[in-house]
Parts: sequence; C-alpha cells; structure tokens
Amino acid sequence: MTTNNPQVPAAAPKRRLSWNDPGVRAVVYQVVALALVALAVWFLVSNTLHNLQVRNISTGFGFIDREAGFAIGETPIDYTPANTYGRAIVVGLLNTLRAAVLGIILATLLGTLIGVGRLSKNWLMAKVCSVYVETMRNVPLLLQLFFWYALITENMPGPRQAANPLPGVFISNRGLKVPALEGASLDFILGGLALAIIGTIVAAHWGKKRQEATGQVFPLGRVALGLFIGLPILGWLVSGASLKLDMPELKGFNFSGGLTLSPEFAALLAGLVIYTSAFIAEVVRSGIQAVNQGQWEAAGSLGLRRSRVLRLVILPQALRVIIPPMTSQYLNLTKNSSLAVAIGYPDIVSVVNTTMNQTGQAIEGILIIMAAYLTVSLSISVFMNWYNKRIALVER
Repeated sequence: MTTNNPQVPAAAPKRRLSWNDPGVRAVVYQVVALALVALAVWFLVSNTLHNLQVRNISTGFGFIDREAGFAIGETPIDYTPANTYGRAIVVGLLNTLRAAVLGIILATLLGTLIGVGRLSKNWLMAKVCSVYVETMRNVPLLLQLFFWYALITENMPGPRQAANPLPGVFISNRGLKVPALEGASLDFILGGLALAIIGTIVAAHWGKKRQEATGQVFPLGRVALGLFIGLPILGWLVSGASLKLDMPELKGFNFSGGLTLSPEFAALLAGLVIYTSAFIAEVVRSGIQAVNQGQWEAAGSLGLRRSRVLRLVILPQALRVIIPPMTSQYLNLTKNSSLAVAIGYPDIVSVVNTTMNQTGQAIEGILIIMAAYLTVSLSISVFMNWYNKRIALVER
C-alpha cells in the first residue's frame, strides 16, 4: 500500500544525454574547440623543434649570460660591450620604459588641454584644437616619427654652431645638452623626493578623512610644498652636501659632460606625445560632455568661475567616463614605442634584434619582446583598473 505524502518532494527525472539538449551540445563544442587548439599548439611546437634540430640551431636562453659585444647609444645604467646580453636587454627595456612613462605623462597633460580647448567658447581656440586633433589622428605615427627625426637632425646646426640660449644649454643636431648634477648626495636627494611623494599621498588621504569627519580643510598644498623642499635638502645635508654641477663643454666635434637628450629620443617622444594626445583630447572632450549640463548650471549659480567649475565639479565626475578609454590610449602609446627602431632609438626591440642577429636565437628573442610588452601592458592595466574602481560611484 502506497501513501502520497505532500511533504516529500518528488524525485527529479533523470537527464538523458541527447544531441537535442543545448547543454550537451555546448559541452561537446567546447571539448572539440579545446582539442583543436591543443592540436594546433602541439603541431606548431613540434614542427618548430624539428626544424631547429634539422638546422642544428640550439634552443634555450643560455645566450643571455654570454658577452654581448655591441655598444648601445643610450644607457640609463652602466653598460659596456663586455657586459652580457641580459644586461643589454635590461638597458633596452629601461629605454622603452623611459619613453613610455614620459610619453604618458606629457600626452595626458597636452591631451587634456586640447580636449578642454575644443569645448572653449573662444571660436578660434576651439577651431585650432579641432584642426590639431583631426590632423594628428589621421597622420600615421611612423610618418610623424620620420618627420620629427628629419626636422631635428637636418635643420639643427652642428655642435660648433650649436645654439646657446642659456648658460650650459646647447641645442644642435647631436641633441639637447643641459647641465647635470653629480655627487654622492644625488641619491639621497632623489630618495627625499620619493619620500615627499609618498608623504604627500598619505597626507592627502588623511586630510580627506579628517575633512569628512570634522569639516576642517587640510592645507595639503603647504604641506606638500614643505615636504618637496625640506626632505631633499635634508637628504643633501645628511649625505655630506656632496653635490656639483657638471656643465657640458665643446671638445672636438662633440660635447662632453652634462646630460644629453638625443635626437632619436626627442623625435620618438615628440611623435608619441603629439599623436597620442590627439586621441586623449577626444577622450577628455567626450568625458566632459557626458556630465549633465545641470552640473554646470548648479555650480554657476553658486558664483563659481567657469575654470573652477571645470576643475572642482566637472572633471572629477568626468573621470569615471574618461579612465577606461584612457587606459587603452596608455597601452597604445606603450606598444607604439616599438616603432623607435625605425629612427635608431635603442629600445628593447632594437636591442633584441641585434641580439638575434648575433646569436640566431630568433624564437627566444621574440618571446623576450612579447613578455616585456605583456608585463608592462598588464601592469598599466592593473593600475588603471584599480584607480577606476577607486573613483567609481558606490551605490548604497
């Protein structure tokens, strides 16, 4: 005798495998796709290894510890041809990072000014900014690099006829020469600047929390000025005040001493900044226009000038729209820096190309370049995504 108990749930019907079931088809498609990808990877790897073996080409990264034997024109760290390929690659990577970091900073500043200028009520300024954006965005970057390099190297005078606008500053087709600081105190001064940056960030965070709790405005500007002046001076005094100015001098057919901004680096930086700033300008313009017009009117009703409304009210809200596409532009600038090889700037692509020509390790060289750009790009993406999340609106 069976009883029907309404509290006991009925057993779920068994699911039968059928091609008509969308879930079954989805699993089969994914397994087949994964198998095809694995087969393609196996074929490429095995075919490559076989071809290398037939041609007696060794594989591996053992060449990194061998002597490089070639010079590099610009070296942010000590390097000689007697150093290893590994150190040469590090020099190339640092040159790439130098161009990318300075390019991002300058392109952001210039692009923001151009983007705001396009929205100006001054007709002439708005039109000039519009022409700049439309022109620079539609001229290939490689062509711009050639233009700036030719302009610097062919239209500038030689070292003996170099322009001398300021004491110790020389402009010629060999680049820009400026005085440089030397001495044991330099590292301590730079350390003081780094501590000042960290201290300013900490003070800004604490001041914001204090203002939210008490309503009192923290004088961040004066504190930051004191840190940026006081800490480097303190580092200079602690290190024994050992610092001198190295002035460039004309010796023979070139300058010696001082700090050099080479024509290759100047052309690369100019091309990257001018080209990318045109895209950043459009990002900034669209971000500002995304803010509701009522924000302008509400801030204007308080008697704020238009410049203060833009800085204090509009731009902080526009950042939530600007940051995601701005990240893409930063990544594009970093990857576009690989075109430096066309004008002779020794970035990582140029250095690794020389390494491949000498060692024959083409696959390993390409992997090094890919890993370098992948690491830098992912680092930029992680930082920008963190900042975007930090400024995002939080719903309650």
